[in-house]
Parts: sequence; C-alpha cells; structure tokens
Amino acid sequence: MRLSVKRFLSLGLAGSLFLSLIGCGAGKRQDGNLADNEEKERLVVNLFGPMEKSKPDLKNVARNAFDQTIAMAEERLGLTVEYRTYTAENYQEKTYDDVTLERVRNHMDDLYLLNPDTIQVLGSEGSLADLSDLACAKNLRDVVKTANTVDGKLVAIPQEVVAHGLFINKDLFDKYKLKVPDTPEEFMECCRVFKENGIETPIGANRWWLENFVLAQAYAELYNGDSTAEQIEALNNGTAKYSDYMRPGFEYLKELIDKGYIDAETAYTYEAIEGDGPDFMAGKTPIVMAYWSAANAETAYGKPNFNLQVIGFPSSLGQMPVISVTGYAVSANAEHLEEALDVLEVVLSDEALRLYTENNQVISPSQNVEVDCIDALKPLNDRVNEGIYVLGSNAGMKVEQWGNTCLIVRELLKGASVDECMAMFDELQEASLTEQ
Repeated sequence: MRLSVKRFLSLGLAGSLFLSLIGCGAGKRQDGNLADNEEKERLVVNLFGPMEKSKPDLKNVARNAFDQTIAMAEERLGLTVEYRTYTAENYQEKTYDDVTLERVRNHMDDLYLLNPDTIQVLGSEGSLADLSDLACAKNLRDVVKTANTVDGKLVAIPQEVVAHGLFINKDLFDKYKLKVPDTPEEFMECCRVFKENGIETPIGANRWWLENFVLAQAYAELYNGDSTAEQIEALNNGTAKYSDYMRPGFEYLKELIDKGYIDAETAYTYEAIEGDGPDFMAGKTPIVMAYWSAANAETAYGKPNFNLQVIGFPSSLGQMPVISVTGYAVSANAEHLEEALDVLEVVLSDEALRLYTENNQVISPSQNVEVDCIDALKPLNDRVNEGIYVLGSNAGMKVEQWGNTCLIVRELLKGASVDECMAMFDELQEASLTEQ
C-alpha cells in the first residue's frame, strides 16, 4: 500500500518556527474618517499560516521578532499583511499539509508557510512562484537552495534553517569515561556502557525524530561528496534505489531496538519532547534528539542542571546534523503576486533576518548572517558552518524524504522487518517513476 504523508506542522520540522503569522496595524490615525478610508484603500496581502495572531502582551521572542519583520515590510511597502490561520478545530480531520495543498491549488491566499513535503508537491505542479530572482535569494546558504529547488526553480525560502541533533548529558558521559561519539560503532558502544551501568534505556526516543538516525547514515556521503547531483538524479530516474541507501540506517535502528537501547513500544506513543523530556532533564536519560531551538527554550531542554551538548547524529563521516527546511512561498496565481514577492524581499532581507536571528538565536538562511549560539549548540553549529550536514528534506528528490521516512520508521517500531520497510521505499519509488 502506498504511503500517504499526512502530518501536522510538527515539532520535528517547525517547532522552532512557531511564529505568529500576523499583520501589524496601519499608520497613525489623524482623523477617524480619513483613517477608515486609508485603511480601506490600503492593499492587503494575505498569508496563510499555522498560528493565530499574537497578542500585544504575549512574551514570545520568536513571535515578537517575526512581528517586527512584518512591520518592516508593511511600513516600507505601504500595505497590510493579513493572516488567515489554520486551526485544527476548523479543519477537523485535515492536517496543516492537507489544508495548504487545497488552498494553494485553489488560489485562496498570496503567501504561505509550507512544510517540505508540500513544497515538493506544489513546486512540481508549478503552483508556486519562482523566487530565484529575488535579491535576498542571492544571499542564501546552499543548503536552502538545494532543499527548496524544484525543476530548477527556487520555490520557498525560510526565515531559519532547522538543524536536528542529539542532545547529550555530558556529565553522564564523563561519569562513565565515555568519549562523545562520532561514528555508529562509537555510539553503540556508549549505549552498551550506559545499559550495563543500570541505565535501562539510554536513548529517550519519540515517534517523530528517529528518522534522523536513518537519514544521517543514508545520505552522509551523498551530501558530502563530489557527486551529489548525479546520485540524486540516479534516484529520481530509478537507476539507483532509495532502499539501498536506507537499509544500513534501518538495520542500525533495529539493532538499537533489539538491544534495548530504544524502547520501541514507548517511543511509538511519545510525541516530540513530551515523552522523553522529563527523564532527560532529570538526569536519568543520557541521550535524546531534538531540533536546534529546543536548546534555547526553557519549555524544552533549555537551562538543564547538567552540561548539555548538542551534536550531530552518528555517521561514517562523523557527527552529522540533519537539516529540514520549511519555507515561505508565493502562489504562482496569487491575486497580489508582485506585492507578495515584495513582502518576501523585505522579510527575507539580511537586515530583517539579522533581527530575527539575533532575537531567536537560530541558524539564518542567509550566509551573511551568523548566529551567536549558546555553548551547548556550538558542536552542531560548527558542522553546519563547515558545510557538513545531511538534508532531511529535499524538494529535488522525487520521493519525499522526511515524512515518508518517519512513517516507515513507525512501521519498524510496530514490529515490521527491515526487508518489509525497504519494500515500502521501493513501492514509493516505483510510484514516483510512474508519475513522471
């Protein structure tokens, strides 16, 4: 049975992008009637996103930073950015991805915040405008261009790059004289030592992010070698198999489960952070996985009572960050196409991105804007700055990666064999070839 990627805008991809997608007010009102007329005449650009309008007294750094970049665009362009918001109650069984697909295809809004799988689908359909000619696009990191380019067109740009890594309790590693692991073999040995010393389940896992172990091993050499484009083309035309890339990672993940280093049954029930977070923060679990911003958030893993380090996932090339890229996109048939592009030009300028990055301490999509990160994040940040990473989402791959890998990992957690999981990838690839 062909897999369908139906998931909410999850913490795994956009937890650090929980933005208030709002429109700020118009200019000063000198006269009631005049202000009303000015408001009516002011052009409105509609943006569809996952969050409701922020409240003035809400203490949320990410929201406030985004508000300021939107206000910057409104002031300079003399327009209003108005938000139409996704809420689960309004759409009942439809996920955020379902709704954005429907709205873009029916030309209901101008701007959208999209997940990687919808970027890929809508980009391949020609439903998204090409952003390649925007001035801000010239400053982008290569990782952003690679992740969000479909058929030669850059169809989405984010305000931040989301890097996923392993969060480790360095104090527990030091206690058992363990070196921070680089390779799969070193990581497995650390788990063995922890378990032999009474830590029942060394890895705190949830059903959203275990795919990072697989993706890091599957594509370490593909993304960090000299033949990336050629290998992706071979996957897209069927001369290479996704399952051949994925198999070592799935076999490794199964070994972690079989040896009791991951509790598969519990991991399958856990949402991101909620299940594994308390034991990690209490110093009982030495290893969890999360996205960059979780290290800054007190509601996640910020301010622990131990030495926190965030490293890449184990791979043949050492610690490997896994990067997923969401993005702001413009409908190719937007009512206010040029104005929507102008809004992105301002919001994604180096000036606006610097404001956003400094406030939120995140990785900027612009190569000109650097983050002043906390010490815990420096190992992960160093690898990203060196250009060493794996893309968890790549719109240039005909088989969507992040969502499909997550769903197939869940089958592994439920007891499917590695061969059965590989057959699912083969089926997805066959379907993609049929659609071409």
